Amino acid sequence: MTEPLRVAVVGVGRMGMIHALHVHELAKETGSCRLAAIVDADIGRARRAAEDLGADVPVFSSIQDLLASGAAQASVIATPTDKHREHARQLIAGGQRVLLEKPLTGTLEGDREFCAELDRDHPQALMLAFQKRFDAPLAYAKELMDSGLIGRVFKIYSSLEDSSPAPDGFKSGGILPDMSIHNVDEILWLTGRVPRAALTIGSRIYSHRLTTCEEDFDDALMYLWFEGELAAQLQVSRNHVSGYRVETILFGEQGQIHMGRFDQKLFDITVEAYGRRGSKEPLAFRTFAMRDYQRSLAEFIDRFGPAYKAEVAAFVGSVAANQPFSVTHRDGLRAQEVISAGMRAVITPGQAAAVGRD
Repeated sequence: MTEPLRVAVVGVGRMGMIHALHVHELAKETGSCRLAAIVDADIGRARRAAEDLGADVPVFSSIQDLLASGAAQASVIATPTDKHREHARQLIAGGQRVLLEKPLTGTLEGDREFCAELDRDHPQALMLAFQKRFDAPLAYAKELMDSGLIGRVFKIYSSLEDSSPAPDGFKSGGILPDMSIHNVDEILWLTGRVPRAALTIGSRIYSHRLTTCEEDFDDALMYLWFEGELAAQLQVSRNHVSGYRVETILFGEQGQIHMGRFDQKLFDITVEAYGRRGSKEPLAFRTFAMRDYQRSLAEFIDRFGPAYKAEVAAFVGSVAANQPFSVTHRDGLRAQEVISAGMRAVITPGQAAAVGRD
């Protein structure tokens, strides 16, 4: 019988704790892995995380100590963005394959340098955490689109809106690199294409006043143009005060596919497809039940909890089978390049044409 993969979780803040929970659950449910260690610079937080999970695992305050112990064969990294490259490097140099929370490094230059390094020395060592690719409702929407159900797709709309600002002390490279990277990767994955041009419109209109986190905008739009009469519209915000909102709409010549809507029902996600005007019945309709974790968690966990768990399961499966990852550092760089292009063409209120009488 194959031994379960020994997985460590490095960094147990709000995302790391979820990853640790999922590794621990997969160990019980499938036997494919086991939570082998928890690492956090705050050793007290690491101990509390282990106790909260009821996991009898060693805890470490550094990656060096983890590697010296030999406790783990692979790791999930959820440390602050400015530590991503350093921590991934250490673990990969120590012979591990890693699942790294996005973004790669937090800057385009850093992403390019790190990708070149990985491509040269460790091309199969890193999986980047784009959980939307493992989201069952979105995968179903993509399946409907790929089947030709709505004909040629000519526009995609993708929104991601938080009900509050980034928490105090959070280090953000900007609302687009931090939030829209998920939307951009979603669109690149759905289309299999890279846009030829990008434009961003941004504002600071409310929630930036409620946090110590410094961000360029608290509300932004991005428009992407592709070859062959295809466009994408992205909307990200920290100002959707009524609750977390995630929607994707695929517009085709024969109808549209709509995933998600905001109604404060966090655990039922609907995917529906409609034909052209005059159609009497939906082309497709399916509801996906999300998971209630029965604990206080970041609001995006209510929507994407099962996707995060499926992502970890895919990581474990690829490492155990010594197979390439389905999403890698190259996907992170590609998304960051699109965002960077959009940020080079930014329109703010001071740059827009004034409205008034001639």
